Amino acid sequence: MDRQNTIGQRKRELRSELRARLAAMTPQGRADASARLRERLEARPEWSEAASILFYAPIRDEPDIWPLAAAALSLGKVVALPHFSVADAKYLACRIHNIETDVASGHFGIREPAADRASETLKRLDLILVPGVGFDLCCRRLGRGKGYYDQILAVVEGRKCGVGFDEQLVDRIPLEPHDVPLNCILTPTRWIEPSAVGL
Repeated sequence: MDRQNTIGQRKRELRSELRARLAAMTPQGRADASARLRERLEARPEWSEAASILFYAPIRDEPDIWPLAAAALSLGKVVALPHFSVADAKYLACRIHNIETDVASGHFGIREPAADRASETLKRLDLILVPGVGFDLCCRRLGRGKGYYDQILAVVEGRKCGVGFDEQLVDRIPLEPHDVPLNCILTPTRWIEPSAVGL
């Protein structure tokens, strides 16, 4: 088996392991951990100093940062969400102005900017909040295997912050050429940077 196949196999094993960990979390456990994570983020200078933020709309097994999107808008921050462009088969960062009217169910059934908002794309943001299946202490990210999020991370400029539960941390995630490293990782109990692991 060549190296590329070995990396792919290891990633599949990690996804299976991490999904089992996430499935073992109770709904209340996820809700409580999400609340702690939001509090930790709001206390960070990266949050207070960011004038523009790319959020994500969480699915069931991801930390719920959704309330912070409305909070950011109320603070006058520029708020963007990933929008899947069917024509280009990739995600774009698109600005929204109102959580209630500018967001709709998208191509994969995930909340994203409605079609009439998708023309206002952004390439530069101060803070990019990134979901994933898993993360490691060197700020590597394990995605869902399609590479869609890495496409947007490769294009959008700004501080890239992985967002996950503590259960999603592993010692090491193997990298492939298309994988984009992150600048930091946020969990309910930790803020991790490559130069300050464990803080």
